[in-house]
Amino acid sequence: MPSFARLMRNLAALASLSLFALPALAQDDDNLLPVTEAFHLTSDASQPGVVKLHWRIAPDYYLYRGRMKIKAADANAVTLGTPALPDGIKKHDEYLGDVEIYHGDVEATVPYTLADAASKTLALDVQYQGCHEVEPKICYPPNTEHLKLTIGGPSTIPAGGAPAAPAAKSNGAALLGAPAATPGTDAQALPAGQAFRFEALAKDGKSLLLRWTMPKDYYLYRDKTEIKVTSPAGVTAGEPDWPSGIAHHDEHFGDTIVYFDQVEVPVPLNGADPTKKVELDVAYQGCLENGICYPVMNRHLTADLASGAVTVGNADAPAPTAAPAEVAPTPPPADLMPGGAEKVGFIAAIGLALLGGLILNLMPCVLPVLSLKAITVLESGESPGAARKHALWYTAGVMLAFIALGLVVVGIRAAGHGLQWGAQFQQPVIVGALVYVMLGIGLSMSGVFEVGGSLGNVGSGLAARSGPSGDFFTGVLAVVVASPCTAPFMGSAIAFAFAAPLYVAFLIFVALGLGLALPFLLMGFIPAVARLLPRPGRWMETLKQALAFPMYLTAVWLLWVLAKQRGADAAALVLGGGVLLAMALWWYGRSRGARLSWVFSTVLAVGAAAALWMVHGLPAPSTTQVATDGSVPYSPAKLAELRAAGTPVLVDMTADWCITCKANERAVLDTDAFRDLLKRTGTVYMKGDWTDVNTTIAAFLEQYHSVGVPLYVVYPKGGGEGRKLSTVLTQDTVRQALETAAGS
Repeated sequence: MPSFARLMRNLAALASLSLFALPALAQDDDNLLPVTEAFHLTSDASQPGVVKLHWRIAPDYYLYRGRMKIKAADANAVTLGTPALPDGIKKHDEYLGDVEIYHGDVEATVPYTLADAASKTLALDVQYQGCHEVEPKICYPPNTEHLKLTIGGPSTIPAGGAPAAPAAKSNGAALLGAPAATPGTDAQALPAGQAFRFEALAKDGKSLLLRWTMPKDYYLYRDKTEIKVTSPAGVTAGEPDWPSGIAHHDEHFGDTIVYFDQVEVPVPLNGADPTKKVELDVAYQGCLENGICYPVMNRHLTADLASGAVTVGNADAPAPTAAPAEVAPTPPPADLMPGGAEKVGFIAAIGLALLGGLILNLMPCVLPVLSLKAITVLESGESPGAARKHALWYTAGVMLAFIALGLVVVGIRAAGHGLQWGAQFQQPVIVGALVYVMLGIGLSMSGVFEVGGSLGNVGSGLAARSGPSGDFFTGVLAVVVASPCTAPFMGSAIAFAFAAPLYVAFLIFVALGLGLALPFLLMGFIPAVARLLPRPGRWMETLKQALAFPMYLTAVWLLWVLAKQRGADAAALVLGGGVLLAMALWWYGRSRGARLSWVFSTVLAVGAAAALWMVHGLPAPSTTQVATDGSVPYSPAKLAELRAAGTPVLVDMTADWCITCKANERAVLDTDAFRDLLKRTGTVYMKGDWTDVNTTIAAFLEQYHSVGVPLYVVYPKGGGEGRKLSTVLTQDTVRQALETAAGS
């Protein structure tokens, strides 16, 4: 007869699959336009001897005056005169120097002479180049259009010279119009911070190790990287020890060396005192292969050589534009070991991890599973040895699950993908599987089917035979259910682990697991704590059945999350599958393991699994919900528009599976006091929903070095860096932040 621990092992094994079923890294639509839409070229050859070329430049884009080249396709057939171009707006470009640029509309007039005066056609090759001047700030490769014009034919230039209308956003085929792009390639540009993830490590007090990590198809220029020590005087950066790179011919820079995937570069610090701090500026540049090139990116490093801590700040100056009111979202200082507003070192990160794991025991998402552990601890109330075994095996399950989940996420992030903590809950199949797990555990605890062994029996049989496996997988299940929660202090520790070397990340996740398991370790190893527990007895059967109801409530909550992700059809499928699972468990327990009952139960369980698999193919709901909390949906373009208008903004990144998010909404963000505060300060409340996979929101989380949701960022009136708020909100914290941002 299977024991309660064996049931736990089987159900938690199903739940543990979610440790590795991480979300697909699908890309969302990008705000970048194809090059021919960003810079729409039309022509007029209606007058013999002169041709007019007209560019209509989309908002937030500009065209280089000096990068325009107009050539005859056949130099023997036509001779071109000097093009007449209007003066542009002066701008200092970080790699082209002092240049002139155009916004809106620009027209070039080109005189020509035909070798054959009777010819009626004119063939031109027109090359131009431009950039996108708000986030993501990128420059397109030079684009060439081949024009075949009919002399005396109608003009294609729009009449009236009206201002350029905003072009429709690309549906994900950004840059496909660029001739440098491979036909059929869906080339989309990531934000610079994601495309070129930069880290720095202090090695031995005398040198730094610089590391760039790029996603597939992105590359870094070796010769466009500059490293300069700014403080203290007398310290200089030695020659970087670049590894062998890949030879690349670039239209801008000729033959050069580039790096794909990841490159690590040791840099000696000549004259540095190993007990002091050193500050450096690092500039670098890279491109998306067959796509766009990024402007020079600048980072400011502060390296404490004594402790080995390095912080990485954004040293980029705002790009000059024709309209100074345009304000792009300003990235915050990017700490190498980020933790939100806090900057932590190794020892502090270990302490925060331990404390965060301990507080995680109080989070609503973990409490239902802890009730399972409470039963086994109470079972061993009269056996100190059994209590210690329960505690150790539970701790082992918690720690190994934390390490497995954490290192998988760290590994995927190291490969250049922006995966955050708890993102596996974006997968509907995983959410549905956990509904089954919670339902099965609840049915067992309610006595719907017999699992053997009386809870009042404190004999050694259960603990010795199958107790360890049950304890171990209870720990695994606790971590699986805890992963969408971010307890106070936990975010700083996980962020540190995400940026740290592998062995440091390992220690951080060990500390998190130890914190989560600590209360039960204390019960198992400190007799004074164990004596506080009531003596086991028949009352424990009633307690076990009562503790089933938190399991049912957890299943209901997960079903609600699933309905948000994939609609009512998904909820109905999982409800039907849950009924089949309940029948399978009830029949198997009722028939005491007879062969026929095993076959029948297996058929029912397969039906439940099939219902779960059908959820995988359902699309996300297409209905648009009207916000009742006064919020507007998050979009980078809308945020840039609000900031350009000088409006204070509170950005709230949330998810329906995030318990901390919902607690903050109930306590602060969904209250009359908060709505009055928004009106009084003139703040716009912008909300991003990360319940389902959304790479736009993932990029925002990455920009602010957030390990997951919730993330709250306040942008001040009139521009400036966004201020990141704490994970757990209070009304006073939000009030002070919004009043400061509004200048009131």
